[in-house]
Amino acid sequence: MASFFSDFGLMWYLEELNKKEFMKFKEVLRKEMAESGLQHIPWTEVKKASREDLANLLVKHYEKKAWDVTFRIFQNINRKDLSERAAGEMAGVCESAPLPLTDSGHSKIYQAHLKKVLSQDCSRKFNIPIQHFLKEEFTPDKCSRLQQLFVPKTTEKKPHTVLLKGVSGVGKTVLLAELMMAWSEGLMFQNEFSYVFYLCCHEIKQLKTASLADLLSREWPRPSAPIAEIVSQPAKLLFIIDSLEGLNCDWSEPESELCDNWMQKCPVSILLSSLLRRKLLPESSLLITATPEAFENLEDRIEYTDMKMMTGLDESSRRAFFQGLFQDKNTSQEVFRLVRANEQLFSICHVPSLCLVVATCVKNEIGKGGDLSAVCRCTTSVFAAYVLNLFIPKSAHYPSKKSQALLRGLCSVAAEGMWTDNFAFNQEDLEKNGVFHSDISTLLNMKILLKSRDSKNLYTFLHPSIQEFCAALFYLVNSHVDHPSKDVLCVETLLFTFLKKVRVQWIFLGCFIFGLLHKSEQAKLEAFFGYQLSQEVKQTLCQSLEKISADEELRKQIDDMKLFYCLFELEDDGFVTQVMTFLPQIKFVAKEYSDLIVAAYCLKNCSTLQKLSISTQDILQEEKDPSYLKKLLLCWQDLCSVLGSSQQIQVLQVKDTYLNELAFLELHNHLRNPSCAPRKFLVNNVSFLCNNQLFFELLTQNHNLHHLDLSLTSLSRSDVKLLCEVLNQKGCHIEELL
Repeated sequence: MASFFSDFGLMWYLEELNKKEFMKFKEVLRKEMAESGLQHIPWTEVKKASREDLANLLVKHYEKKAWDVTFRIFQNINRKDLSERAAGEMAGVCESAPLPLTDSGHSKIYQAHLKKVLSQDCSRKFNIPIQHFLKEEFTPDKCSRLQQLFVPKTTEKKPHTVLLKGVSGVGKTVLLAELMMAWSEGLMFQNEFSYVFYLCCHEIKQLKTASLADLLSREWPRPSAPIAEIVSQPAKLLFIIDSLEGLNCDWSEPESELCDNWMQKCPVSILLSSLLRRKLLPESSLLITATPEAFENLEDRIEYTDMKMMTGLDESSRRAFFQGLFQDKNTSQEVFRLVRANEQLFSICHVPSLCLVVATCVKNEIGKGGDLSAVCRCTTSVFAAYVLNLFIPKSAHYPSKKSQALLRGLCSVAAEGMWTDNFAFNQEDLEKNGVFHSDISTLLNMKILLKSRDSKNLYTFLHPSIQEFCAALFYLVNSHVDHPSKDVLCVETLLFTFLKKVRVQWIFLGCFIFGLLHKSEQAKLEAFFGYQLSQEVKQTLCQSLEKISADEELRKQIDDMKLFYCLFELEDDGFVTQVMTFLPQIKFVAKEYSDLIVAAYCLKNCSTLQKLSISTQDILQEEKDPSYLKKLLLCWQDLCSVLGSSQQIQVLQVKDTYLNELAFLELHNHLRNPSCAPRKFLVNNVSFLCNNQLFFELLTQNHNLHHLDLSLTSLSRSDVKLLCEVLNQKGCHIEELL
């Protein structure tokens, strides 16, 4: 008998029984033992046995007769279909799930195991309630959408490498779990993949070193996995690599360091890099998820066949989310309008867990009769209200001393995690920072900590941004010199690490520190902890930023958009004006509406600017909703006004930008103003979605312009002719053209 028809084969068929049928199977087995003279299996063992346990018991006691017994019971409980299917497979003619004899049924065994894991243990492994899978069946449309992940864009036959990017918590792992569930149920990719293996980077990071065989064995239902057989057909393997940012690698190792042996132990970063860069099992398919920041380091280092973007909740879904939380329709509409009016706040609501944070925070504030506009001032104000409220009993106005100490400990954990790139903590990590075993249940009940999806003994924050907030709070209520870990460095080092984008998982950390320095957040913290906070952090930040003006090398490394977001969270015009005097040169890329908002806010406080470089990419194209485009143009108008208010600008660059007609007219009107003084105008890779004649007229209208750079900007033959005519006019002062 083929090895497939062992306890694993039995288990697979027992998995096909629903709960009621499985109980009936046990009752019929009990009757068979009494009436047919079968070897007796203790009823207590049968009664409590899982499907896998019962399969083991049947094989152990009845050996080759186990299938005969099973067939009879299937007939008895009206599941003749299972008997026929199993008999067909034994004969090698199963139509529903043909199985090559060379595979020994291991693929089916693994498929059944994966289905069981996903069905019974999904809430732990993925932090996804099992109801998520039960509430919606896998319809043909849904399976088709999942299959689109691997629809090739070309007819060229080569292994798939699909990049799936999206911010943390946006739903990438949910999608992966759905895909694996559909495959394990036999609904898709049955001919394409014999095995689908899930590798979470946060989990395998704990291993330090491993071989691919080690990783695959961890996923196998029994200690002895047929690794050689599995890897013998690499083209039939799909590796799902989740949360690539968890390893915090740049994937730039020399090829000589990579591994091509699935038995060879090496650092897990090298192992993953070997898979990604096609040194190890190059014929296999890869589905990789990570944050956009992590992919910035990856895109140029690996070849990929497709990239997908997960955008999370759209506006209607976010609206429905608020309607579901607030029973009163008028209240839900009012709250949604309030959140919708704040672009930064509304933007983070595309992440389901953060949408819950925002909505819950506002609901709590309504219950307390608080000031909704104050709590929705910015992202920091919402996080501060949400986190602090968790540690204050509902019947109280202030926290207990124990709650204060617990939050301090949690902030200490968060800070160490940010510096060590750790987002999953064991009990030792927690206790070292003052969070003890007795505290863990409290934090789990608050839902600020969750059991890790990768291990029962690891804990994560509700969302990485909650960890970032707590880490920022650490610097307001503690000193890094008092931290038990030497990895936790000073606030100045933190600031420049954040502004240089050295660590891809630091998304909000710097912004939260600035936001917590706002007077309203300071008042919240002082009320919570019961003492006045020192202003030393604010002074340190200002002194640190002043160093930028004196250090050209440091200046080049700073991401100005990151700095803008920090200053926007602080919302202190005097402080912003002071900091902007440290920046004679500014270069930023605005990728979305909120970027324009924060850039305009900071630049309006800038009067000493000498060089400005702007990129708005495709934000200002025509293909926008009219009301949305109107808001964009108002913000663009504020941005352009700096050309008049900052009269020391000598160099203006607009690059990598689409400008619709209204956006260009706004820029044109400011550039033709005599108070606009740039001597150099660089227009690089810019598409004017309007009449170009207006642009060339600028060359005669602004007498300050002496240098024009049109590199990478496409000009038609008529454009070139018009440019030549303008350059020959008496009013044109252009001396250098590139």
